[in-house]
Amino acid sequence: MCAILAALVVPYRTGSAADTAQTGAESDASAAIAAAIEDPRRLPGDRARDAGRKPEAILAFAGLRPGMEVLDMFSGGGYYTQLAASVVGPAGKVVAHNNTPYAFSARREIEQRYADGRLAEVERILGENNRLELPENAFDVALLILCYHDVYYIDGLRGWELIDRPSMLAELYSAVKPGGVVLVVDHVADSGTPDNVVAGLHRIDPALVRADFTAAGFLLDAESNVLSNDSDPHDVIAMAPHVRGKTDRAVLRFRRPANP
Repeated sequence: MCAILAALVVPYRTGSAADTAQTGAESDASAAIAAAIEDPRRLPGDRARDAGRKPEAILAFAGLRPGMEVLDMFSGGGYYTQLAASVVGPAGKVVAHNNTPYAFSARREIEQRYADGRLAEVERILGENNRLELPENAFDVALLILCYHDVYYIDGLRGWELIDRPSMLAELYSAVKPGGVVLVVDHVADSGTPDNVVAGLHRIDPALVRADFTAAGFLLDAESNVLSNDSDPHDVIAMAPHVRGKTDRAVLRFRRPANP
C-alpha cells in the first residue's frame, strides 16, 4: 500500500488572508465531520462499524465540508450517505445512488435509514448500470466506497449486467465539477489478480483502479494508508467472517482537472 502522496505543493504564505481563510475552512470541516459522527440520528449499527471504517479520516481525506454537493454512488444502505448529509448541511446537497441489486441487498438497512422521513434532505436515485443519467458539473465530491470492484462483476440472475467501464467513468467525469474529487475505497486484491477473480473475491487490484480512472481523464491526487491491514491475506472473499470489516483497503483520491 502506498504512503500518502502529496497532491499539491502550496507555497507557504505567512499570515496571508488566503491562509487564514483556508485554516478557517479546515476548522469548519473538521467540526462538521466530528458532529456528523456524533449525530444522534445515526443508526445503532453505524457506530459499530466506525472503528473499522474510520469515517472521520475518510471524510477529511475526501475534503468534505459544509455547503458541498456530493454523490454517493452505489450507496448501499447509506452509511456514508448519512454522514455526508450531516457534513454538508442544509446549504449542501447529497445524492444517494443505487442500482436494483444494491438496493435489494441493502433493503432492510435502507428501510431503517430512511423510515418516517429520516434524511428527507437526501435525494435518492435508482439507476441501472450504464443507464444512469447524471447532471453535468454538479458534484464537488463523488464517493465510491467498497463498491468499485463490482464494475467488474457480472451476475445475470441478480440483474447485474456487464458494465461498460469507460462509459460509466466518462459520465462520472462529466458529473464532477472541474477541480472536483472522486474518492475510491475498496478491498485490496493482489497485484495482477485477473478480472474474473477480482469479481468473485469482491476485491480489486489498486493498479486497476488507477488505470481505469486515469484513462478516463482523472488525475491521481493522493493515496492514504489509513485503512491498510498487512495481515489481510487478499485471496479470500472480502465478506469472509474472519476478515469482514478488517480487510486491507485502498484509499485513492482522484481529481478532475480544473482546466480542460
